[in-house]
Amino acid sequence: MVAEGGQIDQSVLRRMTDQIAHRGPDGEGFHWGRGVALGHRRLAILDETGGVQPMYGADDQVVITYNGEIYNFQLLRRELELLGHVFRTDHSDTEVLLHAYLEWGRECVNRLRGMFAFAIWDNRTGELMLARDRLGIKPIYHCTLPDGTFLFGSELKALLAYPGIPRKLRLDALEDYLALGYVPDPKTIIDGIQKLSAGHILIRRRGQMHHRPERYWAPDVSTPPVKANDEGEFLERLEEAVKMRMVADVPLGAFLSGGIDSSTVVGLMSRNNPEPVETCAIGSEDPAYDESGFAQMAADHFGTHHRLRLSSARDGFLLKRMAQVFDEPFADLSALPTYRVCGLASEKVKVALSGDGGDELFAGYRRYRFHMMEEGLRAGLPEGFRRTVFGTLARVYPKLDRAPKFLRAKSTFEALARSSVDAYFQSVSRTPDRERLRLHSAKMTARLAGYHPHETFRDVAAEVPGAHPLSMVQYIDFMTWLPGDILTKVDRASMAHSLEVRVPILDHKFVEWGLRFDPDSRIHEGEGKSIFKRAVRGFLPDQIIDRPKRGFDVPAVQWLRHELAPELEKLQNSEILMDTGLLDRRAIARMADEHLRESRDHHATLWSLLTLDRSLKRLELDTGV
Repeated sequence: MVAEGGQIDQSVLRRMTDQIAHRGPDGEGFHWGRGVALGHRRLAILDETGGVQPMYGADDQVVITYNGEIYNFQLLRRELELLGHVFRTDHSDTEVLLHAYLEWGRECVNRLRGMFAFAIWDNRTGELMLARDRLGIKPIYHCTLPDGTFLFGSELKALLAYPGIPRKLRLDALEDYLALGYVPDPKTIIDGIQKLSAGHILIRRRGQMHHRPERYWAPDVSTPPVKANDEGEFLERLEEAVKMRMVADVPLGAFLSGGIDSSTVVGLMSRNNPEPVETCAIGSEDPAYDESGFAQMAADHFGTHHRLRLSSARDGFLLKRMAQVFDEPFADLSALPTYRVCGLASEKVKVALSGDGGDELFAGYRRYRFHMMEEGLRAGLPEGFRRTVFGTLARVYPKLDRAPKFLRAKSTFEALARSSVDAYFQSVSRTPDRERLRLHSAKMTARLAGYHPHETFRDVAAEVPGAHPLSMVQYIDFMTWLPGDILTKVDRASMAHSLEVRVPILDHKFVEWGLRFDPDSRIHEGEGKSIFKRAVRGFLPDQIIDRPKRGFDVPAVQWLRHELAPELEKLQNSEILMDTGLLDRRAIARMADEHLRESRDHHATLWSLLTLDRSLKRLELDTGV
């Protein structure tokens, strides 16, 4: 924290760092200066004795607190030594980062290859520098209080430990959450508190009340693409990223779902590890959701030491625990098995590699293929015609949740009536407009004053004018879904178990290389992840490569009709939701009733409301918006 012209209450800072002790159970440290205090909780991965933080440099005039890993720290250290820098530790990446700042200033971020969120106080200039890694793997929350005090931390709960911090519900963020199931960066659910966006730095100068984050990196989807003609280079580049992430002074393992991404990462780890890799997976007691057989197949293929546990409806009662882990409302159902697999991994290892990012980088989700099919129709028909004809069809066509998929045309008609960006927004919405607007009370509608969550997608798309339609929606996902949902889920679930997760597919050099290729190398003849599949043919079993794409999901539809049905009854009378005056009680009751009677499937919306209820209770927000 930085307090203008005042003394820092040491007990307050300790309470703030205690809130995130799970992120660093191996030690704590503090820096106290004139109007400046830094606190750190350490998860010791490299140089367990030498990498203590906060760490000082330049005659103790510069101090750093940092979360993450710099994978190219050894190369940077050699470069800095040639420039005259002298190091006190044996192999601390924290010290390398500190000296990189001393040598190159804020430009140091452009030389870093890794995941990081750090704060550097430079007493020589009176500046605080915050930085977040390019993809948003590690988080930073920050806010400025009316008295000029500037607070920052790795999780929202750390800031909320500061006495008197405002806790007012942010209405547009609530609407974003109801649509998407998460609050996209840089917003948070609390007015006045923000996240530092991925690929950004923030400079706070002494005596300055206002500051604007500065972007230093974004994925390039506008450079003319090249044809993919060497799949062998794919594995070489990914193997380099994997090997860099295998450097640790503590036990290391991997998540293994049995999909292409995690299986490839595990295979490359096995190729570079003399001992069997520790792998783990979460299966399901429901056979329709259990993919543990594919994980075992990959484990057998690469000779890993594999462990498995099964998820069940009992996991649904982790709702309250999820509110503690995520702070903000977070409705991704895969958070439950992710939390469980992190717990399983933490029993044996302190660092785990994951396969996250492959679907976003190489267009593995079905929604990309559907979007491109719709784009073909949108491109051939005038917008006015589409809006009139398909808009009318969308209004009159019934929503047939229980019908065969080829009869569920309502969503397709809606998509064809919209612009490309708005259609993509609806395709990723947990609660589409037609359902979400029914949840609004008159008060909510009036206070939103015409705001619509698709404005975020429109703003992001405007950053890449002229990009190929597939590249554009992938760029939107890199700016919204990836940091706001996927990486948030993995960071909070793993850190809750004091486990570090590394994501080699999201190595920024590999991302930059992968985005160079033309869209046909990502989706070819209706098949997503085409270049990835060609590259691993012969490296992975064909059954894993050719299996249908499945998400890391749970059978929430049935849970909410059986084991968790009493939770839906309570939801209809939720005091915290009703006290806001923002949601329509009758609409919630109707959705719950239709879901329980199996006449409609509202599981996504109802799960969002259940997690919202738990989160608002925990956050104790002022909902009188």
